[in-house]
Amino acid sequence: MTGAEARARYIDWLARERRAAANTVEAYGRDLDDFLRFLAGHLGEEPDLAALGGLRAADLRAFLAARANAGAGPATRARQLAAIRGFLRHLARTQGLEPLALATIRGPRLKPPVPRALTAEQAKEVASQVGTVHDPERAMRPAEQAARDTALATLLYGCGLRIAEALALEIRDAPLPGSEAGLRVTGKGGKQRVVPVLPAVRQAIAAYLALRPGAAPGDPLFLGARGARLDPAVAQRAMREFRRLAGLPEHATPHALRHSFATHLLGGGADLRAIQELLGHASLSTTQRYTAVDAAALLATWRKAHPRAG
Repeated sequence: MTGAEARARYIDWLARERRAAANTVEAYGRDLDDFLRFLAGHLGEEPDLAALGGLRAADLRAFLAARANAGAGPATRARQLAAIRGFLRHLARTQGLEPLALATIRGPRLKPPVPRALTAEQAKEVASQVGTVHDPERAMRPAEQAARDTALATLLYGCGLRIAEALALEIRDAPLPGSEAGLRVTGKGGKQRVVPVLPAVRQAIAAYLALRPGAAPGDPLFLGARGARLDPAVAQRAMREFRRLAGLPEHATPHALRHSFATHLLGGGADLRAIQELLGHASLSTTQRYTAVDAAALLATWRKAHPRAG
């Protein structure tokens, strides 16, 4: 069996049996074409099944180095390595080839994406206006839906919560006016933290709960149209509808409100360690991503304002 035939069988298996997404099948097909072309030059002949079975970890590292020299970025090389791993593992299972020690091959280190925050004006607009978008076909009363969406957005921006953390809250957790107690949040890994609550957040939640008389302490704080705990997809859909009508950027999502919380605190002079605690990050390096956002905003301001920046 030639390498090209083995590649065709694997791609067919990926599409038909694994039902991989069409984009994945297409990308993996291109990646394996690149790999087989490299091997033809690297080995001096078109690779067959025996040649593929005789590959060493050094051969794969040579391919990744060649792709880097050709200008392929870390994300592309990581995807290509994933395609090759799957291909060689499939051959080991179906053709009895000696499995390659793939665990010893490390892919390129990917830089975590820089958080994309909204401007302060955009975040305030979302928190105050997202409740104006209604779907008349939903079972929930429009006034209650509006108050709920406003309270949720205000909470996400005002306290920097993840959407899952906010939707896990119950009535007994609700921060209401007249109290100065912080909000106890259960984050990833069951780790708890206490975050301070702005008066605007307390008022928005109180306005929402005023439309839910008789709610029990153990009831979910944020309800969906059918009376169950609000689904994150519904909250994300409400944000999509609002940003389309308001002309906000595509990255205006519920999670962007958390990014905005951190970015605006950092821009106002807050300590990085304090922001780490408020966000519930286990590692300071995760929080440090926001310094890149702040630096980018500073550079944009400089370019706009400095007379010699153009």
